Amino acid sequence: MLDYRTTKYHVGLNAALLSAGNKGTYRQAGIHSYIDGVLSKLHDKDSRFDYSVFVNLKENDSIYNLDAIRVPKSIDANPISRIIWEQSLLALSSIKHSFDLLHGMAFVTPLFGLIPSIVTVYDLSFLKYPEYIQSGNRAYLSLFTKLSCIKARRIIAISNNTKNDLVDLFGINKDKIDVIYPGINANMKRADSKQISHFRKKKGLPDKFILYLGTIEPRKNLSVLIQAYNKVKHHGVKLVCVGGKGWLYEDVFRIVDDLQLGRDVIFPGFIPKEELALWYSACSLFVYPSVYEGFGMPVLEALACGAIVVTSNSSSLPEVVGDAAFLVTPNNVDQLASTMDDILCGKHNCSELSLSAVEQSCKFNWNTSSKLTVDTYARALGLIRNNYENN
Repeated sequence: MLDYRTTKYHVGLNAALLSAGNKGTYRQAGIHSYIDGVLSKLHDKDSRFDYSVFVNLKENDSIYNLDAIRVPKSIDANPISRIIWEQSLLALSSIKHSFDLLHGMAFVTPLFGLIPSIVTVYDLSFLKYPEYIQSGNRAYLSLFTKLSCIKARRIIAISNNTKNDLVDLFGINKDKIDVIYPGINANMKRADSKQISHFRKKKGLPDKFILYLGTIEPRKNLSVLIQAYNKVKHHGVKLVCVGGKGWLYEDVFRIVDDLQLGRDVIFPGFIPKEELALWYSACSLFVYPSVYEGFGMPVLEALACGAIVVTSNSSSLPEVVGDAAFLVTPNNVDQLASTMDDILCGKHNCSELSLSAVEQSCKFNWNTSSKLTVDTYARALGLIRNNYENN
């Protein structure tokens, strides 16, 4: 009989999506941030576990004091190569390294692997809103995510909304799913007035502007934001939409042209993560009208910087903001415009709301996320029996 107090367990983590030449150059996206955040606090959480991370480093090295196993460069550039590697070589490597458990950190695990697995699922947007994702990627995620969830011993969902979707759309038993929220980085905090002033001058930004930060694509509901902005631009504010171009981004630019807002709506493009807190701190209000999110990291980051936040009352977003933001119906242009108008007119105590925003953001931290991830490992290996649900 195993002595659970002394036995060491070897966990493999598939973090191949952290495709970087070295630490600090990871592509900046929500999934990558989640993986990076969990790994950053994992090493000291439970002495019973040792970890090996599959990641694309220049050479075999450690990542956050965890053993790193280099993955082939080709899987970063070629999705087909990644799928083949994930479903064959990863499974074989897991046996070679004698893993007791394999964690697929992004939707999928080897379907025919012999090693017990858990899988992290961020959202089911590919099923809820299939029109906003390329057909090949949609087919892959729809099939492989479901089969991975069926095979896995445990599933990590990053919000209760994602957990509910897994139950409703895949028929997964809710007791098999652990909800583990992302955390917020310590450097994501409000900049001081001198920093904000210098940043505005450097970027050529007006004193008052509405900020959206995220991928520029229709599924983020930017058409509603732009139409609502058109109703409040008389306040002398600009709309700044920060982020890289996504799927069908041309549709967003077309709306700006149709409404003749070319001089009022600014698209700075993709920005480095070091600037994020400055953008959130400098804005008059942050608006994130997305119809569907697995979590909504930009909203949490904005709260942490004390921004006045307006977001949708759908999917996971109410979980993130609590009572610290204004909630609107996603496709209601008039309601969004009215809410922004009230804020810009000074009808709300924004100083008090800013303090509430920071307080709300403190509920999310990577130490807790990593500790609960280790609890899921223990649960998958039968070391603890109680089920955790984040409320």
